[in-house]
Parts: sequence; C-alpha cells; structure tokens
Amino acid sequence: MRTLEAGRLEMLKQIAAGIAAQFGSNCEVVIHDVNRKNMDHSIVHIENGHVSGRKVGDGGSNVVVEQMIQEDAQPEDHLGYLTKSANGKVMKSSTMYISNSGGKVVALLSINFDISALSMVDMAVRDLIMPKDTTQAKPEQIVNVNDLLEDLIQQSVALVGKPVALMNKEDKVRAIQFLNQNGAFLVTKSGDKVAKYFGISKYTLYSYIDTKLES
Repeated sequence: MRTLEAGRLEMLKQIAAGIAAQFGSNCEVVIHDVNRKNMDHSIVHIENGHVSGRKVGDGGSNVVVEQMIQEDAQPEDHLGYLTKSANGKVMKSSTMYISNSGGKVVALLSINFDISALSMVDMAVRDLIMPKDTTQAKPEQIVNVNDLLEDLIQQSVALVGKPVALMNKEDKVRAIQFLNQNGAFLVTKSGDKVAKYFGISKYTLYSYIDTKLES
C-alpha cells in the first residue's frame, strides 16, 4: 500500500517553498497526493497558486489521473514540457514522481513556470523557455477534473460511433468500460453523471463495468 507520510510531505513542502522563492511569483509548485481516493482533491500543497488559479483541495491534470489508475507503474519524470492553464497562461512545466521506501509512487511534485511574458523577450532567454522536446506541437492543456470527465464521456461516444439515443446495450457497455479504464469513476459523483447521461440506473452502470464483451 502506498502512503504519503507526514515527514515526506513536510520535506516536499520545504522543497516547494524553496523553488518558489528562487524563481519568484511566476513559479507555481504543486504537491499532489496520489494515494487519495478522489483525484479531484489531490492537491495537498501549492505555492503561487495564482499562476494556474488552483488551490489546496483542487484536482490534478491528466498526469495525476494516469498515475492514480496505474498503481503499479514506475513512470519517468516528465521534464521541460509546455502546458496551458485554464486562464490562458502558457507555462513551462516539469512533473517529478515521488516514491516511498517500497518503490510505490505516493506523490507528484509539479513545477509550472509562467512564460507568457518571457515569450515576448528576444533570443537572449529563448533557451530558458523552450521545451526539452522541441517536436511538441502545442502546449498540453491543464484541465479541471470535471472538464476531464466531460471530455472522457465525449471520447466514449466517439469510440462507439453513434449518439446515446441510438446505442444498444453492447454499445453502452463499450462506452462505460472505456470510461472505467481511463479513470472516469475516480471523479466524485461521476457515477451519477454517467448513469444519467446514458439513461441507465447506477446498478446497471456497475453491472456494465463487469460485463464481458464478445471479441
């Protein structure tokens, strides 16, 4: 079982405060507890939250979601990539995975540096603000988990290839199992929303999750 111990959390808070102080008010540092039951409340500490407009108790991005649904994964740190906040700021970001003594990821330390103003400065600072992966086409969107749920629902409909009104039972099973595999039901009260969207009861919803599809 993976747990984020109080001592480790305090150490991460100290590191976060140091990074934020070093790089100033345009540098947001976020600590996510990936052991929490609901991914929409994963942020346990944040420095300079005004950068992305988030606060303690808010949820994480798709990077956090992926880690929470892949408990045994050992991901590599994601460094020097571009993101875009909901309030339109372009940021250079890095996400580091923090493991416990047993090797399980228990937290994420994310750094988001607002480069919106720097982007207008000349070539002298270009090396500082360019992403490590120069082939990246566009910034990755940092989304609210509720928006993420809506996006996953639309993806499930696109996967089936027909509107809900025309779906049969097998179609709905495919869509709902897609949602389950991509972490949709980690969002608080997502079951109610998904059941209502597909016009089924919550009992039927959970039975569809366990239904085996014919290959």
